[in-house]
Parts: sequence; C-alpha cells; structure tokens
Amino acid sequence: MNELFGLDRRHFLRTTAALTGAVALGTLTGCESAGSDSGAGASGAEFDGRTIESAAALPKPFAVPLPIPPVKRPSRSTADADYYDITAREARAEILPGLRTTIMGYDGIFPGPTIAARRGRKTVLRYRNELAVPTVVHLHGGHTPPESDGFPTDLVLPATGGAKFAAQAVGGTATTGTRDYTYPLDQRAATLWYHDHRMGFTGPQVWRGLAGFLLVTDDEEKALPLPDADRDIPLMITDRAFEKDGEFSYPAMDPRLISMAGVDADHMAGAAGDVILVNGAPWPELEVEAVRYRFRVLNASNAPRYELALDPVPGGSTSFTQIGSDQGLLEAPRRHTTLPIAPAERFDVIIDFGAYPVGTRVTLTNRAGKGGTAQIMRFVVARKAKDDSRIPAKLSTIETLPTKSAKTRPWMFRKGKVTSMGADTTGWVINGREFDPERIDAAPHLGEVEIWRLATDAYHPVHIHLSPFQVVSRNGGPPGAGDHGWKDTIDLSPKQYADVAIRFDDYAGRYLLHCHNLEHEDMAMMATFRTSQ
Repeated sequence: MNELFGLDRRHFLRTTAALTGAVALGTLTGCESAGSDSGAGASGAEFDGRTIESAAALPKPFAVPLPIPPVKRPSRSTADADYYDITAREARAEILPGLRTTIMGYDGIFPGPTIAARRGRKTVLRYRNELAVPTVVHLHGGHTPPESDGFPTDLVLPATGGAKFAAQAVGGTATTGTRDYTYPLDQRAATLWYHDHRMGFTGPQVWRGLAGFLLVTDDEEKALPLPDADRDIPLMITDRAFEKDGEFSYPAMDPRLISMAGVDADHMAGAAGDVILVNGAPWPELEVEAVRYRFRVLNASNAPRYELALDPVPGGSTSFTQIGSDQGLLEAPRRHTTLPIAPAERFDVIIDFGAYPVGTRVTLTNRAGKGGTAQIMRFVVARKAKDDSRIPAKLSTIETLPTKSAKTRPWMFRKGKVTSMGADTTGWVINGREFDPERIDAAPHLGEVEIWRLATDAYHPVHIHLSPFQVVSRNGGPPGAGDHGWKDTIDLSPKQYADVAIRFDDYAGRYLLHCHNLEHEDMAMMATFRTSQ
C-alpha cells in the first residue's frame, strides 16, 4: 500500500472521514450567498458559517491604499515564447499595519507577481520550490497539457530535504526543487490565476499566500475601446484571520503541513476569516478619477461567497457592467446591481465613476457578509478626467456548442459514505466516491461535446480543468444571469443541478474536476477524468 502524507492510505482516509463525520454538514461554512437580482446562481441566506476570529488588533477599514501586484518580467524571450523564473519561498510581510505575517509567496510576495501573456505566445514558468513542503502549481483556467496542469500529486518537492516527501506523489510524479510548467496559451483573452494544488494541503497553502494572476490578452480584446493601462485593475479578494502576533490563523490538522492533511472538525465545511484582503491589503482604498474603470474581480477565498454591491449606487444606472466571465469576453455587456461571486470565479466588470460627483466615497460592499466581512474596499472619486473609453454593444462572438446528440454524464457532489474504509463514516464525495489519484472516473473523447450534469446536496463551486464550458440550464430552466459566456467554475446551490456543455480539445491525458471550496477539495471532493482520441 502506498504511503500518503506520511501515513498509509487507509489510515489517512480513516482519519479524515472520521473528522468529516464529526461536522454538522447541514450548515456549510462559507457556502451561502445572499439573494440577488442578478440571479448569478447561488441564493439563500447570509454567510452563517463558523468564522475564525482574529486575535490581532485589526485596522480600521480604508486606512491603506490598494496595492497592485507587480507585473513579472520574462527572464528571457524567444520568437514564440516567454520564460519566467518564479520561486516559492517564505517571507515576512506587513499585512496588518505594525505586525509581520509569515507568508508562502511566489517570489516571496502575496499575491504573487502578475504574468501578462499574449495569446499564441508560449509561456514557460520555471518554478523553484524553496519552501519546506511540497507544492504544485495549477494555472486555473489554462488550456494546458496534462504534464503542466498541476495534478495534485505531481509534486515539486522542496529543494532542500525534499526526499522525505517523495512517497506523497501517489499516482503522480515528483521533481525535486524545480519544474517547468509549459502553457501554450492558445486561448481567448481572459483573467486566469495560478495557485497551489497540493493534494490535501491546497487550503492552507493558498491561505498562506500561494496565488497570483496570469492575464491573457489577444487582438480582439485589444481592438476594443475598453479602459486600459492604470484603469484596468485586477482585484484578488480573499478573507483571512490573524493570531495576536500577526501570523495567519488557520485550523490545519498539522500546522507544519507535513503529514496530516485537512482542517479540524469545526472547519471541515470550509474555513473563513474575519478580515477582507484585496490584493493582500485589509479593506484598502483606491483613489479614482471620474471615468470608467475595468476591474478583473477574482474570489480567491477558500470557501466564502461574496455578493458585491456599490454604496451608494450610481444615480440612474446599475452598479456593474459585466464584459467578461471566467474565460474572457461576453458576446455583449450585461448589467448587474449586485454581483454574487463564488470561490475561483472571475467577473470582468466596468464601473463608471463618472456617474458620481467628485469627492464621493463609494464602498464596495458584501451583502453576504457580517461585521468586518460586510465591506470589501472603498473608492474615492478624486477628480474629473478625460475618458476615451466606451463599452461596445458587441464585445465578441461565442460559438454555441451543439448539444442535440451529446452524451449526458452525471456528477453528484454530496456528503456520503467513504466506502473504501469499510466503515459507516461520512465525507465529501463525488458520485459516492472519495478522490483516489490512481483511479480514472471518466474517459471523454477529444473533440466530442458532452453534457455534464453537475448536481449537489449543498453549496459547491465546481471547477473543471482543461477546457471551458457553457451553462445550458439550471434545474431544467434557463441559466442564471452570471452564467453567460465561457466558464470554468460554476456556483451551485443546495439540491440544484446544472447542465453544462463541454468539449475537450487538443490534449490527451489526465485532468480533474472538483469542488473549489478548498476544504472540501482537500478532504477528497475531486475526481479524475482522462481525455483520449
């Protein structure tokens, strides 16, 4: 029997399943979102899960400026490729004013550096792991060969002392110290992000900082008169909690992240903090001009959903004009008063600050939050300025996948018995089975359209690797208002199913679908499919 996380596999599964069974699974921390007139998918009550309360003294909101992650420069370029050297390492960062927090950071910063890529130019990420634990890099939303997709047991072991973790690469491959990830990026312009994907430890390792943006542009997008340059801003929204000395507070079973995966029983439904960070800063403020701005909004939290709104609402108009989804431009703009966004989803939106008088303070709020999590950040409309941007009535052309004769493949995300243990225990499962990195659960053929029916008993944001999908329906009715365009993550409510049309292209090999509540994911809510000709 292979060893997994320093334990034999049966012992590991027995431990995690027993913990899962101890949770009151009827209340799902981080998995509820307030209702919205935008109808983006999730609905229900405010966030009512168990939140980790910070022991540190917290700053007043809007006391620090919004940081913008630095754009990474290639270490070298060729006629068709750009090469980037990125190192994961520990660093001490001042997140809360006056305190230092130990982070795991790409290049030692949180968020990691932004990679600005061009469609059709290969991006090679030469990654080095100088942390004390294994890591895996996954380009979320990337159309990527399997060897570079970031399978959870394709580990990059620590450069020093990594041999002791080699047995954790169950069903995968391990490299020591470094690994090249090759991203062809033959895909539409879109807001992608890269993050850790280590089996059983994704939650704590992303919580400690292993996340960054990768922005793909193309000729179609560049030809549009959308806001650009310093008026095109990525916003990575996360929640965190802090110990009294400023260190991150996270309920890991093994705080050293060495042997025992997962979180304690109280947080098995999802970990949430009481501090909102945007681009790594607590409740920041951004000074803006009275013009249109483009914001690439990413929910990079482990579990909570947000329902974003503006306060005050601009007079005579809606708050957000959506121009893009997870996988790039919509066909036409869509307007929203509120914007529900689940973990890993991205919404590309325009806010017109010209609708406000100069001097107005505009708060980006979270209607699904309470206390400190009810506010995200603040904008201050500082001055008038020339605005050459506009929002075209037509943004892009999107192929509609043919579904008339498509095979329907069911996937049920639910709590259930962990059958491999031979015990009457409950855990997070897909189609009644917990994740096994050595098992293949589906074998779709490249080039064929399938309908994947994603069904849930609880709140689950479902992510599918390799190829984007189109939402066909929810519970047999129309898609939600936030379901348009190409997606790679869909937010599902309890006792809901969605049919999504998907066609896998180009790459044969092994990929994942999973819940992107990272605590659910770590506790086995993943499944493997293998594409073939």
